[in-house]
Amino acid sequence: MRFYVRLLVGLAALVLLPAAAHAQASIADVVRDTSGAVLPGVTVEASSPALIEKVRTAVSDGSGQYRIENLRPGVYTVRFTLAGFSTVSREGVELSGSATTSVNADLKVGSVAETVTVTGESPVVDLQNAVRQTVLTSEVINAIPTAGSYNALLVLVPGVLGGQQDVAAGPCNSCTFSAHGTMLSLSGNRANTDGRLLVDGISIAVPQAGGTNYLTDTRNAQEVTFTVTGSMGEVESGGPVMNIIPRAGGNSLSGNGYFAWANGSLQSSNLDQQLKDLKIPESPLIKNYDVNAAVGGPIHKDRVWFFATARAQGNSAYLPI
Repeated sequence: MRFYVRLLVGLAALVLLPAAAHAQASIADVVRDTSGAVLPGVTVEASSPALIEKVRTAVSDGSGQYRIENLRPGVYTVRFTLAGFSTVSREGVELSGSATTSVNADLKVGSVAETVTVTGESPVVDLQNAVRQTVLTSEVINAIPTAGSYNALLVLVPGVLGGQQDVAAGPCNSCTFSAHGTMLSLSGNRANTDGRLLVDGISIAVPQAGGTNYLTDTRNAQEVTFTVTGSMGEVESGGPVMNIIPRAGGNSLSGNGYFAWANGSLQSSNLDQQLKDLKIPESPLIKNYDVNAAVGGPIHKDRVWFFATARAQGNSAYLPI
């Protein structure tokens, strides 16, 4: 019985752990009336299927400002309510990365039953932070034929030079990249360790070296964000930051799988006989594989979700002769 109690406590800790992360999206702005005067005491609700509790709420302060933090990537509906004013609803607000999205509202005097719904594109300019980010969504990661490792994702980011510029066919736990002409390393192999690797906003690197032996499953990430400038106070360095936001469960049971395999018979060579006569070395492939599976769903709807993933990958090749 004690074992099961400890197991449940451990699972609860894992479920609550992402709530401690601070590198996720936020919604903030100012609420006014139609005359331009600020409105304190307005209840602002952000609702989305991406949230396990469905709705998060904030109240505007004396200057009419509000802020809702730590929102997972997804599409949100933002609703503004105040007694004596018509309700305003903003739909289709898409959040990604750790940007702060500005969603304002002008409330007019009206009946309680009156609701004004505004539908439009999400704001693309972050007026709250000086962060410059590139976001790779799960759709992009799954669509582009890469090995799904750290270095394989780096080559997709403009302005970032990865330490491994080929297709990265095999697993690699080091993550070396540069931005603005300065070499930065997450593997601890260089003296400059300003780069940081985060999972859901939590650093998994050794502070003294910047490196890590932890291999996260990037194929089952909800999104991967790269902050190249303007890192905020939650990161202890000013260098590039790679933040991997894992997927979470939901109210419906679902899963996915991925399998890739190759051997020497599937490997081609561009060495002609002249190059072979010059003793240009070859490294014939023995095998290369990547097996990935994930499943998620509800334990108790709108209360507790679970998500589990497993991945095995490896490669081997003959020594050049």
